[in-house]
Amino acid sequence: MKYNFIEKAIFTLLFVGMASFGYSQTYWQQRVEYTMDIDFDVTNHQFTGTQTLKYSNSSPDTLRRVFYHLYFNAFQPESMMDTRSRTIEDPDGRVQDRISKLDDSQIGYHRVQSLSQDGSTVEYKIEGTVLEVTLNEPIPPGSTTVLNMNFQSQVPIQIRRSGRDNREGIDYSMAQWYPKMAEYDERGWHSHPYVGREFYAPWGDFKVNLTIDKDYMVAATGVLQNPNEIGYGYEDEGTKVKRKGKKITWKFEAEKVHDFVWAADTDYTHTSIPVENGPELHFFYQKGEKTAAWEELPPLAAKAFKFIGENFGEYPYQHYSIIQGGDGGMEYPMATLITGNRNIQSLTGVTVHEALHSWYQGLLATNESYYAWMDEGFTTYASAETMAHVFGSGSSNNQQRNFRVYFSLAKSGKEEPLSTHADHFETNFAYGRGSYYKGAIALAQMNYLIGKNATARALKKYYYQWRFKHPDAIDWVRVFEKESNIELDWYLDYWVNTTHTIDYSIDSVAEENGKTLVSLKREGKMPMPMDVNVTFADGSKRIYYAPLAIMRGEKENDTDLDRVVLPDWSWTHPSYQFTIDAPLSSIQSIEIDEAGYMADVNRENNKWEK
Repeated sequence: MKYNFIEKAIFTLLFVGMASFGYSQTYWQQRVEYTMDIDFDVTNHQFTGTQTLKYSNSSPDTLRRVFYHLYFNAFQPESMMDTRSRTIEDPDGRVQDRISKLDDSQIGYHRVQSLSQDGSTVEYKIEGTVLEVTLNEPIPPGSTTVLNMNFQSQVPIQIRRSGRDNREGIDYSMAQWYPKMAEYDERGWHSHPYVGREFYAPWGDFKVNLTIDKDYMVAATGVLQNPNEIGYGYEDEGTKVKRKGKKITWKFEAEKVHDFVWAADTDYTHTSIPVENGPELHFFYQKGEKTAAWEELPPLAAKAFKFIGENFGEYPYQHYSIIQGGDGGMEYPMATLITGNRNIQSLTGVTVHEALHSWYQGLLATNESYYAWMDEGFTTYASAETMAHVFGSGSSNNQQRNFRVYFSLAKSGKEEPLSTHADHFETNFAYGRGSYYKGAIALAQMNYLIGKNATARALKKYYYQWRFKHPDAIDWVRVFEKESNIELDWYLDYWVNTTHTIDYSIDSVAEENGKTLVSLKREGKMPMPMDVNVTFADGSKRIYYAPLAIMRGEKENDTDLDRVVLPDWSWTHPSYQFTIDAPLSSIQSIEIDEAGYMADVNRENNKWEK
């Protein structure tokens, strides 16, 4: 895998206090090393597993308990996921009441058969989708323990993300499929029960040996270690490889990831394409009339990866797999599961979105439960930019659709603060439109607050400073503060922690003593700086810029227009006046935020025209 020596050493040893690598002297994160041997029985959709987990405690705390996620247990009648889906106002159409109707052969489960710590049996209990383990020996700061588990699992019918026999006929979509250590950070343990939302896990390495019927092709996170042994690759030429015995073992390894996904089907077609200065892309799908668009996808995906690498940061792994499977589109390290019966626009769009999750969450591994808007939102922002490039439809503002969807949320009466825990939104509507679209606007408005050039620079610095770690909202905004020399804590306070909206108006325009007096008014509750574009009768333009006092600075002028910097506007003052040194007769129009990078919910009052 493509890591330099210094980066590898930093991750392995978890040195702290290395300011040149961008994190504070108090930053730390846990580390895991999984070795799993899986024996899969395709006749009953069950598998047995042995798991050796080396857990390194880099925290300043002594740990006396640990917690595992047992995600498959959610797919049982009366589970929390089942109950939540049947009681929420607008259930996910893929789930609804389907879990409640599963019989014993269709449910999912993980059954722990034995668990030991450093060779000695430990006590544990299972509460729904969480395994609670009481350690025999506490894990002091800076020390490591080894946990060995034997388990037996059943793959549920495909309902949400993971499962067997999805609606397109893919045999196995194996996401959240193994007992997975929960994350412990400065806020403590994050052993949230699984009700269908987001994920958060420690960084580490995986060695997975998967033994399955020889007729199956397997796609997975990581790099296949034994391609010659199993004849992998010959399928590209349309020939079936004669494999000895009833089963074969696929051996995968992945370094510096926080999850592992795999999929298997007897009818997968495999193709690949290299990305210039990037990874090799692999495609696994069932060839047929409904998946004809997959023949067109590889060069478009390669074009997207090249653009993403150049604009958002270099992809650090050798491989990325686009796999037909799952129930829509879902991201995992080095891979995605997506449904495949799509036209080329839809197929490219979901591929780009899920691929960008390899940057936002896959590498910038925020706690999705609390910062889903950073994961989904930043991905949605970057997807809009990437899709505009791939299909040649770019404009000065590629985020217009994201603004429109956010406006519909803001006016719906159902909006909830982005700081709401992902599992606890009252509606799927509020969660989806908030996390994806208001989250995208959180980033898009940086183009307005600090300028487009500074935003592009800061976004790359954020990536290189925080990849392979767990950044939160403060970590993100501090990078943008340092790049722009502008305070932005107030922006998080309003945009993330409240549902206050932005609405500014041109209240009046009048001539006084041969000059033009412009009065602005803040109609909404959220304050913002003002870019006021003035177009003169001769066609010339000028920007009048009023920073907010709480910004303690001003953005750079990255336009070709002359700009007049006005006195600061204090957020306590609902109105503001400034003077244009020209008679009213010489002015054609005056408009707040002509570029459209501010999420003003009522743009009808933003413009005055002669």
